[in-house]
Amino acid sequence: MASKEPSTDKSIWGRHSGWKYSVATRYILFLLLALLFYISLASKLVPERYDIQVNTKSEKNIVAPVQIEDSKATLKAQEQAAERVQTIYTNLNVRNDVLVTQILDRIERLNQDVDISTQEKVNIYREEIPRRIDEFVQNFVSANRDNEGYSNELLEEMLRVIDQQTYRIPEETYIKIPRLSAEDINAMKPVARDIVSKLTMNEIVDAQTARARVAEMVSTSSLDDRVAREVVQELARATITANKFRDEEATKEARVEERENTPPVFIKQGDILVKKGQVITPEMYELLGKNGLLKDDVNYWPELGVLLLSVLLSLGILMFIRQSNAGKFKYNNSQLLMLVLIYVITLITMHLTSILQSDSRIYVGYLAPVAIGAILVTLLLEMSLAYFSVIIFSIMASVILNVQGEMFDFQFGLFAAVTSCVAIFSIHRASQRSTMLKGGIMASLFGALIVLIMLLIDDDSWTTTETLYAIGFAIAGGLLTAVLVIGLMPFFEVTFGILSALKLVELSNPNHPLLRKLLTETPGTYHHSVMVGNLSEAAAEAIGANGLLCRVGSYYHDIGKTKRPIYFIENQNNMENPHDSIEPKLSKSIIVAHARDGVEMLKEYKLPKPIRDIAEQHHGTTFLHYFYHKAIRQAEEQGIEPDFTEDDFRYHGPKAQSKEAAIVGIADSVEAAVRSLRKPTVEQVESMIEKIIKGRLDDHQFNDCDLTMKELDTIAKTLKETVMGIFHSRIEYPEEVKRPKPDSSASSGDSTKHADSSAPEADQRRSV
Repeated sequence: MASKEPSTDKSIWGRHSGWKYSVATRYILFLLLALLFYISLASKLVPERYDIQVNTKSEKNIVAPVQIEDSKATLKAQEQAAERVQTIYTNLNVRNDVLVTQILDRIERLNQDVDISTQEKVNIYREEIPRRIDEFVQNFVSANRDNEGYSNELLEEMLRVIDQQTYRIPEETYIKIPRLSAEDINAMKPVARDIVSKLTMNEIVDAQTARARVAEMVSTSSLDDRVAREVVQELARATITANKFRDEEATKEARVEERENTPPVFIKQGDILVKKGQVITPEMYELLGKNGLLKDDVNYWPELGVLLLSVLLSLGILMFIRQSNAGKFKYNNSQLLMLVLIYVITLITMHLTSILQSDSRIYVGYLAPVAIGAILVTLLLEMSLAYFSVIIFSIMASVILNVQGEMFDFQFGLFAAVTSCVAIFSIHRASQRSTMLKGGIMASLFGALIVLIMLLIDDDSWTTTETLYAIGFAIAGGLLTAVLVIGLMPFFEVTFGILSALKLVELSNPNHPLLRKLLTETPGTYHHSVMVGNLSEAAAEAIGANGLLCRVGSYYHDIGKTKRPIYFIENQNNMENPHDSIEPKLSKSIIVAHARDGVEMLKEYKLPKPIRDIAEQHHGTTFLHYFYHKAIRQAEEQGIEPDFTEDDFRYHGPKAQSKEAAIVGIADSVEAAVRSLRKPTVEQVESMIEKIIKGRLDDHQFNDCDLTMKELDTIAKTLKETVMGIFHSRIEYPEEVKRPKPDSSASSGDSTKHADSSAPEADQRRSV
């Protein structure tokens, strides 16, 4: 019923037959789409396998299908980086100035002890001074063993170096020390402490270097006594030790860190791994095996992954079509076949562009007309499907145009998404061919802009020359898109009988031969067709149908009347009605023939099928009341039984198969009915529109289209408002309506009755 939405696919398919509505064909096309995705992706994501053996010559060049890590080269690079790390030395603050002060304090106390002989003091100094130096170092090591900043290895290295660089005080110095007075020692302390402090402030790896400067610093000091200077000099040399030591653990950690930070060495995508005729070494064989390039290695996971991705993309399109408001498209395999072909063309252009790419010419990828598919889907199918297709095309572009070695290249995916969306936005209301050029120009400009944005974000990736090339190719790609779309549109329109908005606008040109014929030979019908076009377009757009198709279809819906124009009242100027002198059956035949004649003329001029369908279906199988009742009256007057039935006075149909055909039929009747009213009122117009729609609904004229009751109410309301606007000067509004005179009332009532009784059939009113 026209009042119900199609609840299942079967409700639609049950009314159609043939491959265009076959469920099996539909899913075969989706499988073909998945196969197309697999072929496109597999060539980039699945590496080719080779049947080769070690110590045999390669029969062809083996190139890296993707970016491959060279593990041996990486290991070598890591070792070289580790070797470049110099030995790390760590500074330890031993505080040698404290040590020399402690030794002088001990000398001062011991020298003041008169109970100890000079020789005993010499012996004590000979034993105690080296021991004190050694103990001072040992105490430093012991105190810092638990310090997390110093490793045991470092402290052991310190002991080893200091022991190795130990300074031995001369024997005569020990003999001179007991002779120092307290005044001498007090004078020596600041000098010794200052010399040791200054020298150990610097990093000392070899203590001998620092000790060599002691003599010079003592000679310039404030000490005058020769013995005091000699003792200070020797004590300073003995207490000065190295303070910078080789840190093996820190060195190892630095080398490990350097190894980890060394980037892996890659064999770039497209680089030759093995040249033709080159002998396969075990190392090369191992590299090929690790990367799945050998036929002996059974690994079908990449193929499975690409297959699942392909099926997922195809399934996404299927689900989108089923859930979207794409109208009849989701039930028409012809349009689905066209969608598959659009995808084929788009992916082929991407692959052809990728052939021109290389590592040094990555920017050539921006030449790919990635927006071509989105534009074609918008113009030929449906805009929401075009936006969904942008997602698919962006994924495919990020794989096909990728030469970096990763699975997806974000830059080309973003480029495809931006240019395609901009192109859709630019041409979705296309009304002439030049709009496609506008879409291409917009794709060029925004393509160049997004390329510039990406390069500004990653400004170290390309040189200035490469940047200019990239922007130039992006602009050229947009223009190439426009050229290809303009060239492909006629192919799709002719091959699939597609009636695009651009084609409809062309067909609406009054200079079209058929419209010129209609205007010159049947001006009344021409004017009627234009008015029907205005009404039907407004009604169609109100319910989301194709308003432009309704308008252009209305222009041609009565073209068949040009064969017998005088039999239709709008073309009768000051002449008798020929139907008054012929049999009702003959009148009926002439009237109903205009639909069939119109279809034949439209076929002759190769007008698209949707236009022909409107001309053929706008009357459906409606009943010609006037001629039927006229035939009944004649039979009664002649006293014979009628040899005909109501079915003999119906149009041959078929009933409207689309919303557009049904809307044109309603608008046709409404326009004729309003024209037949002498002084229509708002109430009459509203009642008349409701009766026309109800009459067709009761006559089951909407059973084969998808109009709902809600849509019919919307159509009635829109037609009322449009009629008010078109016939504003003729329609009397409620506050202006005067009480009709009895005679005019009868006349008006007869006219209204005529219109109401024959509402489904407009032409019978215009023929009498």
